[in-house]
Amino acid sequence: MFKKKVGMAAVAGVLLLAASASTLAAQDASRPAHEGPSVSTPADQIKFVNTGIKTDKGELPAYGNLQKGRHGTFLRMPAGFVSPAHTHTEDYYAVVIKGVGANRPPGANAVPLPVGSYWFQTGEEAHVTECLSKTECLFFLVQPGKFDFAPAK
Repeated sequence: MFKKKVGMAAVAGVLLLAASASTLAAQDASRPAHEGPSVSTPADQIKFVNTGIKTDKGELPAYGNLQKGRHGTFLRMPAGFVSPAHTHTEDYYAVVIKGVGANRPPGANAVPLPVGSYWFQTGEEAHVTECLSKTECLFFLVQPGKFDFAPAK
C-alpha cells in the first residue's frame, strides 16, 4: 500500500513538474503571444468605422483596429477610387474580397486584381492603391504594426 501511494505521488509530482515547465515555456519570450480569445463574426455583423483616411470621395471606412498596432482589417474603397501616391511605415499583406483592385508603384500600369487576388506592400515604398471595378472594393489587410498613411515625396 505504501509503495502504491508513493508511486501515485511520484506520478502526480511528474505531472505537476510537466505542467509547470509548460507554463514557463508559454511565458518564454521566443513563443508567440496570443491576441486574445478566438472570434467568429458573420459578414452582416461587421461594423465599419471611419479610418481617418480622407479622400475626394469621403473618408474610407474599415473594420479592425488600425491605430493600436498589429491588425487584420477590412478596408472599403469606393468604385473608381485611386489613392494618391503614398507610403506606410509597416509592410502589409492584402487580399481582394470584393471588386477588382490594383496596387502599383506610381506611374506603373495597374494590374487588375480580381476577388481572391493577393498583394504584398513593402513599408516605406511609394505606391498607389485603387478600386478598378464599377462597384466598391473590399480588401482585407494584415499588418504587423499600426496603420499610417503618408503622401509620397
